[in-house]
Amino acid sequence: MIAFPSLIIHMQKVLFSVKKMDEYDPHPKISIHLSCNYTVKQRFRQFFSDMLPVYEWEISASLRCLFFFTVLQYINCIVFSQSRFFAGKRLIPYMKIQFSPPDISEAEIQAVEEVLRSSWITTGSRTRELEAGIARLCGTERAICMNSQTACAEMALRLLGIGPGDEVIVPAYTYSATASVVCHVGAKLVLVDCAKDSLEMDYAQMSAAINEHTKVIIPVDLAGIPCNYQKIYEIVEEKRKYFHPSNPIQEAFGRIIISADAAHSLGASQRGIPTGSLADFSSFSFHAVKNLTTAEGGALTWRKIPGMDSDQVYKQLQLFCLHGQTIDAFDKNRLGSWAYDIVQPWYKHNLTDLAAAIGLSQLRRYPEMLARRREIIRRYDKAFCPLGIVRPIEMAGQGVACNVHYIPLPMLTAYRTMGFHIEDFPNAYASFSNEITLPLHTLLTDEEVDYIISVFSDIVRKYCIYDDKKMG
Repeated sequence: MIAFPSLIIHMQKVLFSVKKMDEYDPHPKISIHLSCNYTVKQRFRQFFSDMLPVYEWEISASLRCLFFFTVLQYINCIVFSQSRFFAGKRLIPYMKIQFSPPDISEAEIQAVEEVLRSSWITTGSRTRELEAGIARLCGTERAICMNSQTACAEMALRLLGIGPGDEVIVPAYTYSATASVVCHVGAKLVLVDCAKDSLEMDYAQMSAAINEHTKVIIPVDLAGIPCNYQKIYEIVEEKRKYFHPSNPIQEAFGRIIISADAAHSLGASQRGIPTGSLADFSSFSFHAVKNLTTAEGGALTWRKIPGMDSDQVYKQLQLFCLHGQTIDAFDKNRLGSWAYDIVQPWYKHNLTDLAAAIGLSQLRRYPEMLARRREIIRRYDKAFCPLGIVRPIEMAGQGVACNVHYIPLPMLTAYRTMGFHIEDFPNAYASFSNEITLPLHTLLTDEEVDYIISVFSDIVRKYCIYDDKKMG
């Protein structure tokens, strides 16, 4: 079937066949058989009569490829997309589909223009407005925006006072940012394999890895699916006796702290609780490929900490993000507000109003964007449920940009150097070997989704064993 977009919607089918008189016949006969409505027939007749007076004719072998290309290009202009046959076989026109381009509308462009024309482009009122919107979405008292999810995750560890002598548990099947923040603060990285046939941590192994040095667990909401937080909380409560706090904020928790890598899961929920309120801390990504983007950026949320005011936590995180400066640039720029102090030589992770302007527009559009993604997921699920795995390079050859999430950390040089070996993480390796991430973004048209489904299905049929009855 030829998957062409349509201008005429009543075409039923176009059949082509090549008749060769013998193996070495230099002039094979090409027959065009039409079964379509009257309008389409007339247009075909006009097109073909300009070339030859009949529907069956002889054509030299040297012109055969050019003829087919010309005819197929013509069909591309007039044939309904659901009526596509070529010699009884399905053909797919080449499309080039990006993996995850940002969905930037005129609203985002206008919002950025407004900031550029204003008197303030770095951290200011729009950043604060975005923080308030994220907090509302996540059901938390406060949120703070930074220039990356990595910065958010690291500042959470620094707020908790995590450092040398402490251990932090991280899944082996994740992106480097989840683990690198542990290294940044000088704590010991402890990797745990994922469960068999799952992308989540093996919670039995996680429990076994806890000892008197364990201070934080970083679960990952891979692909936007929240981890089993109920199970994680049960385990840390069971292991409460191993927890030895070393500062007041750790004492306030009285147990191992859960700091989620929620880079993928903004807007998800579990048992009616939104991500951002599931873990003790949650760090979100607003990178260009994420569901909601600020080009680069992220946000950190936290649940109410016993005995601590959320505004106090926010203020401490602000200090971390802006060199330890007691007043930010926006407030310092006001008349008579030039005086400031530096309490510690800390870091530079603030988000600009330019980035926040993009994020605010995205946040307003987020419900409809999520709805479109869910619609595409339903179509993928319906088509791919019966299928097995596929080779990403084959998809690339058909113009579909895919990805793999992720290469397990023990396969990467930095973590091999630390002494981790992929042989110790067989489930993570199995997940990596059998995983492919297809394009799933709100700029995909229905025709592009159909194309991805067709290419994926055809490649799976080529390489995989499947049940013919299920495939249909």
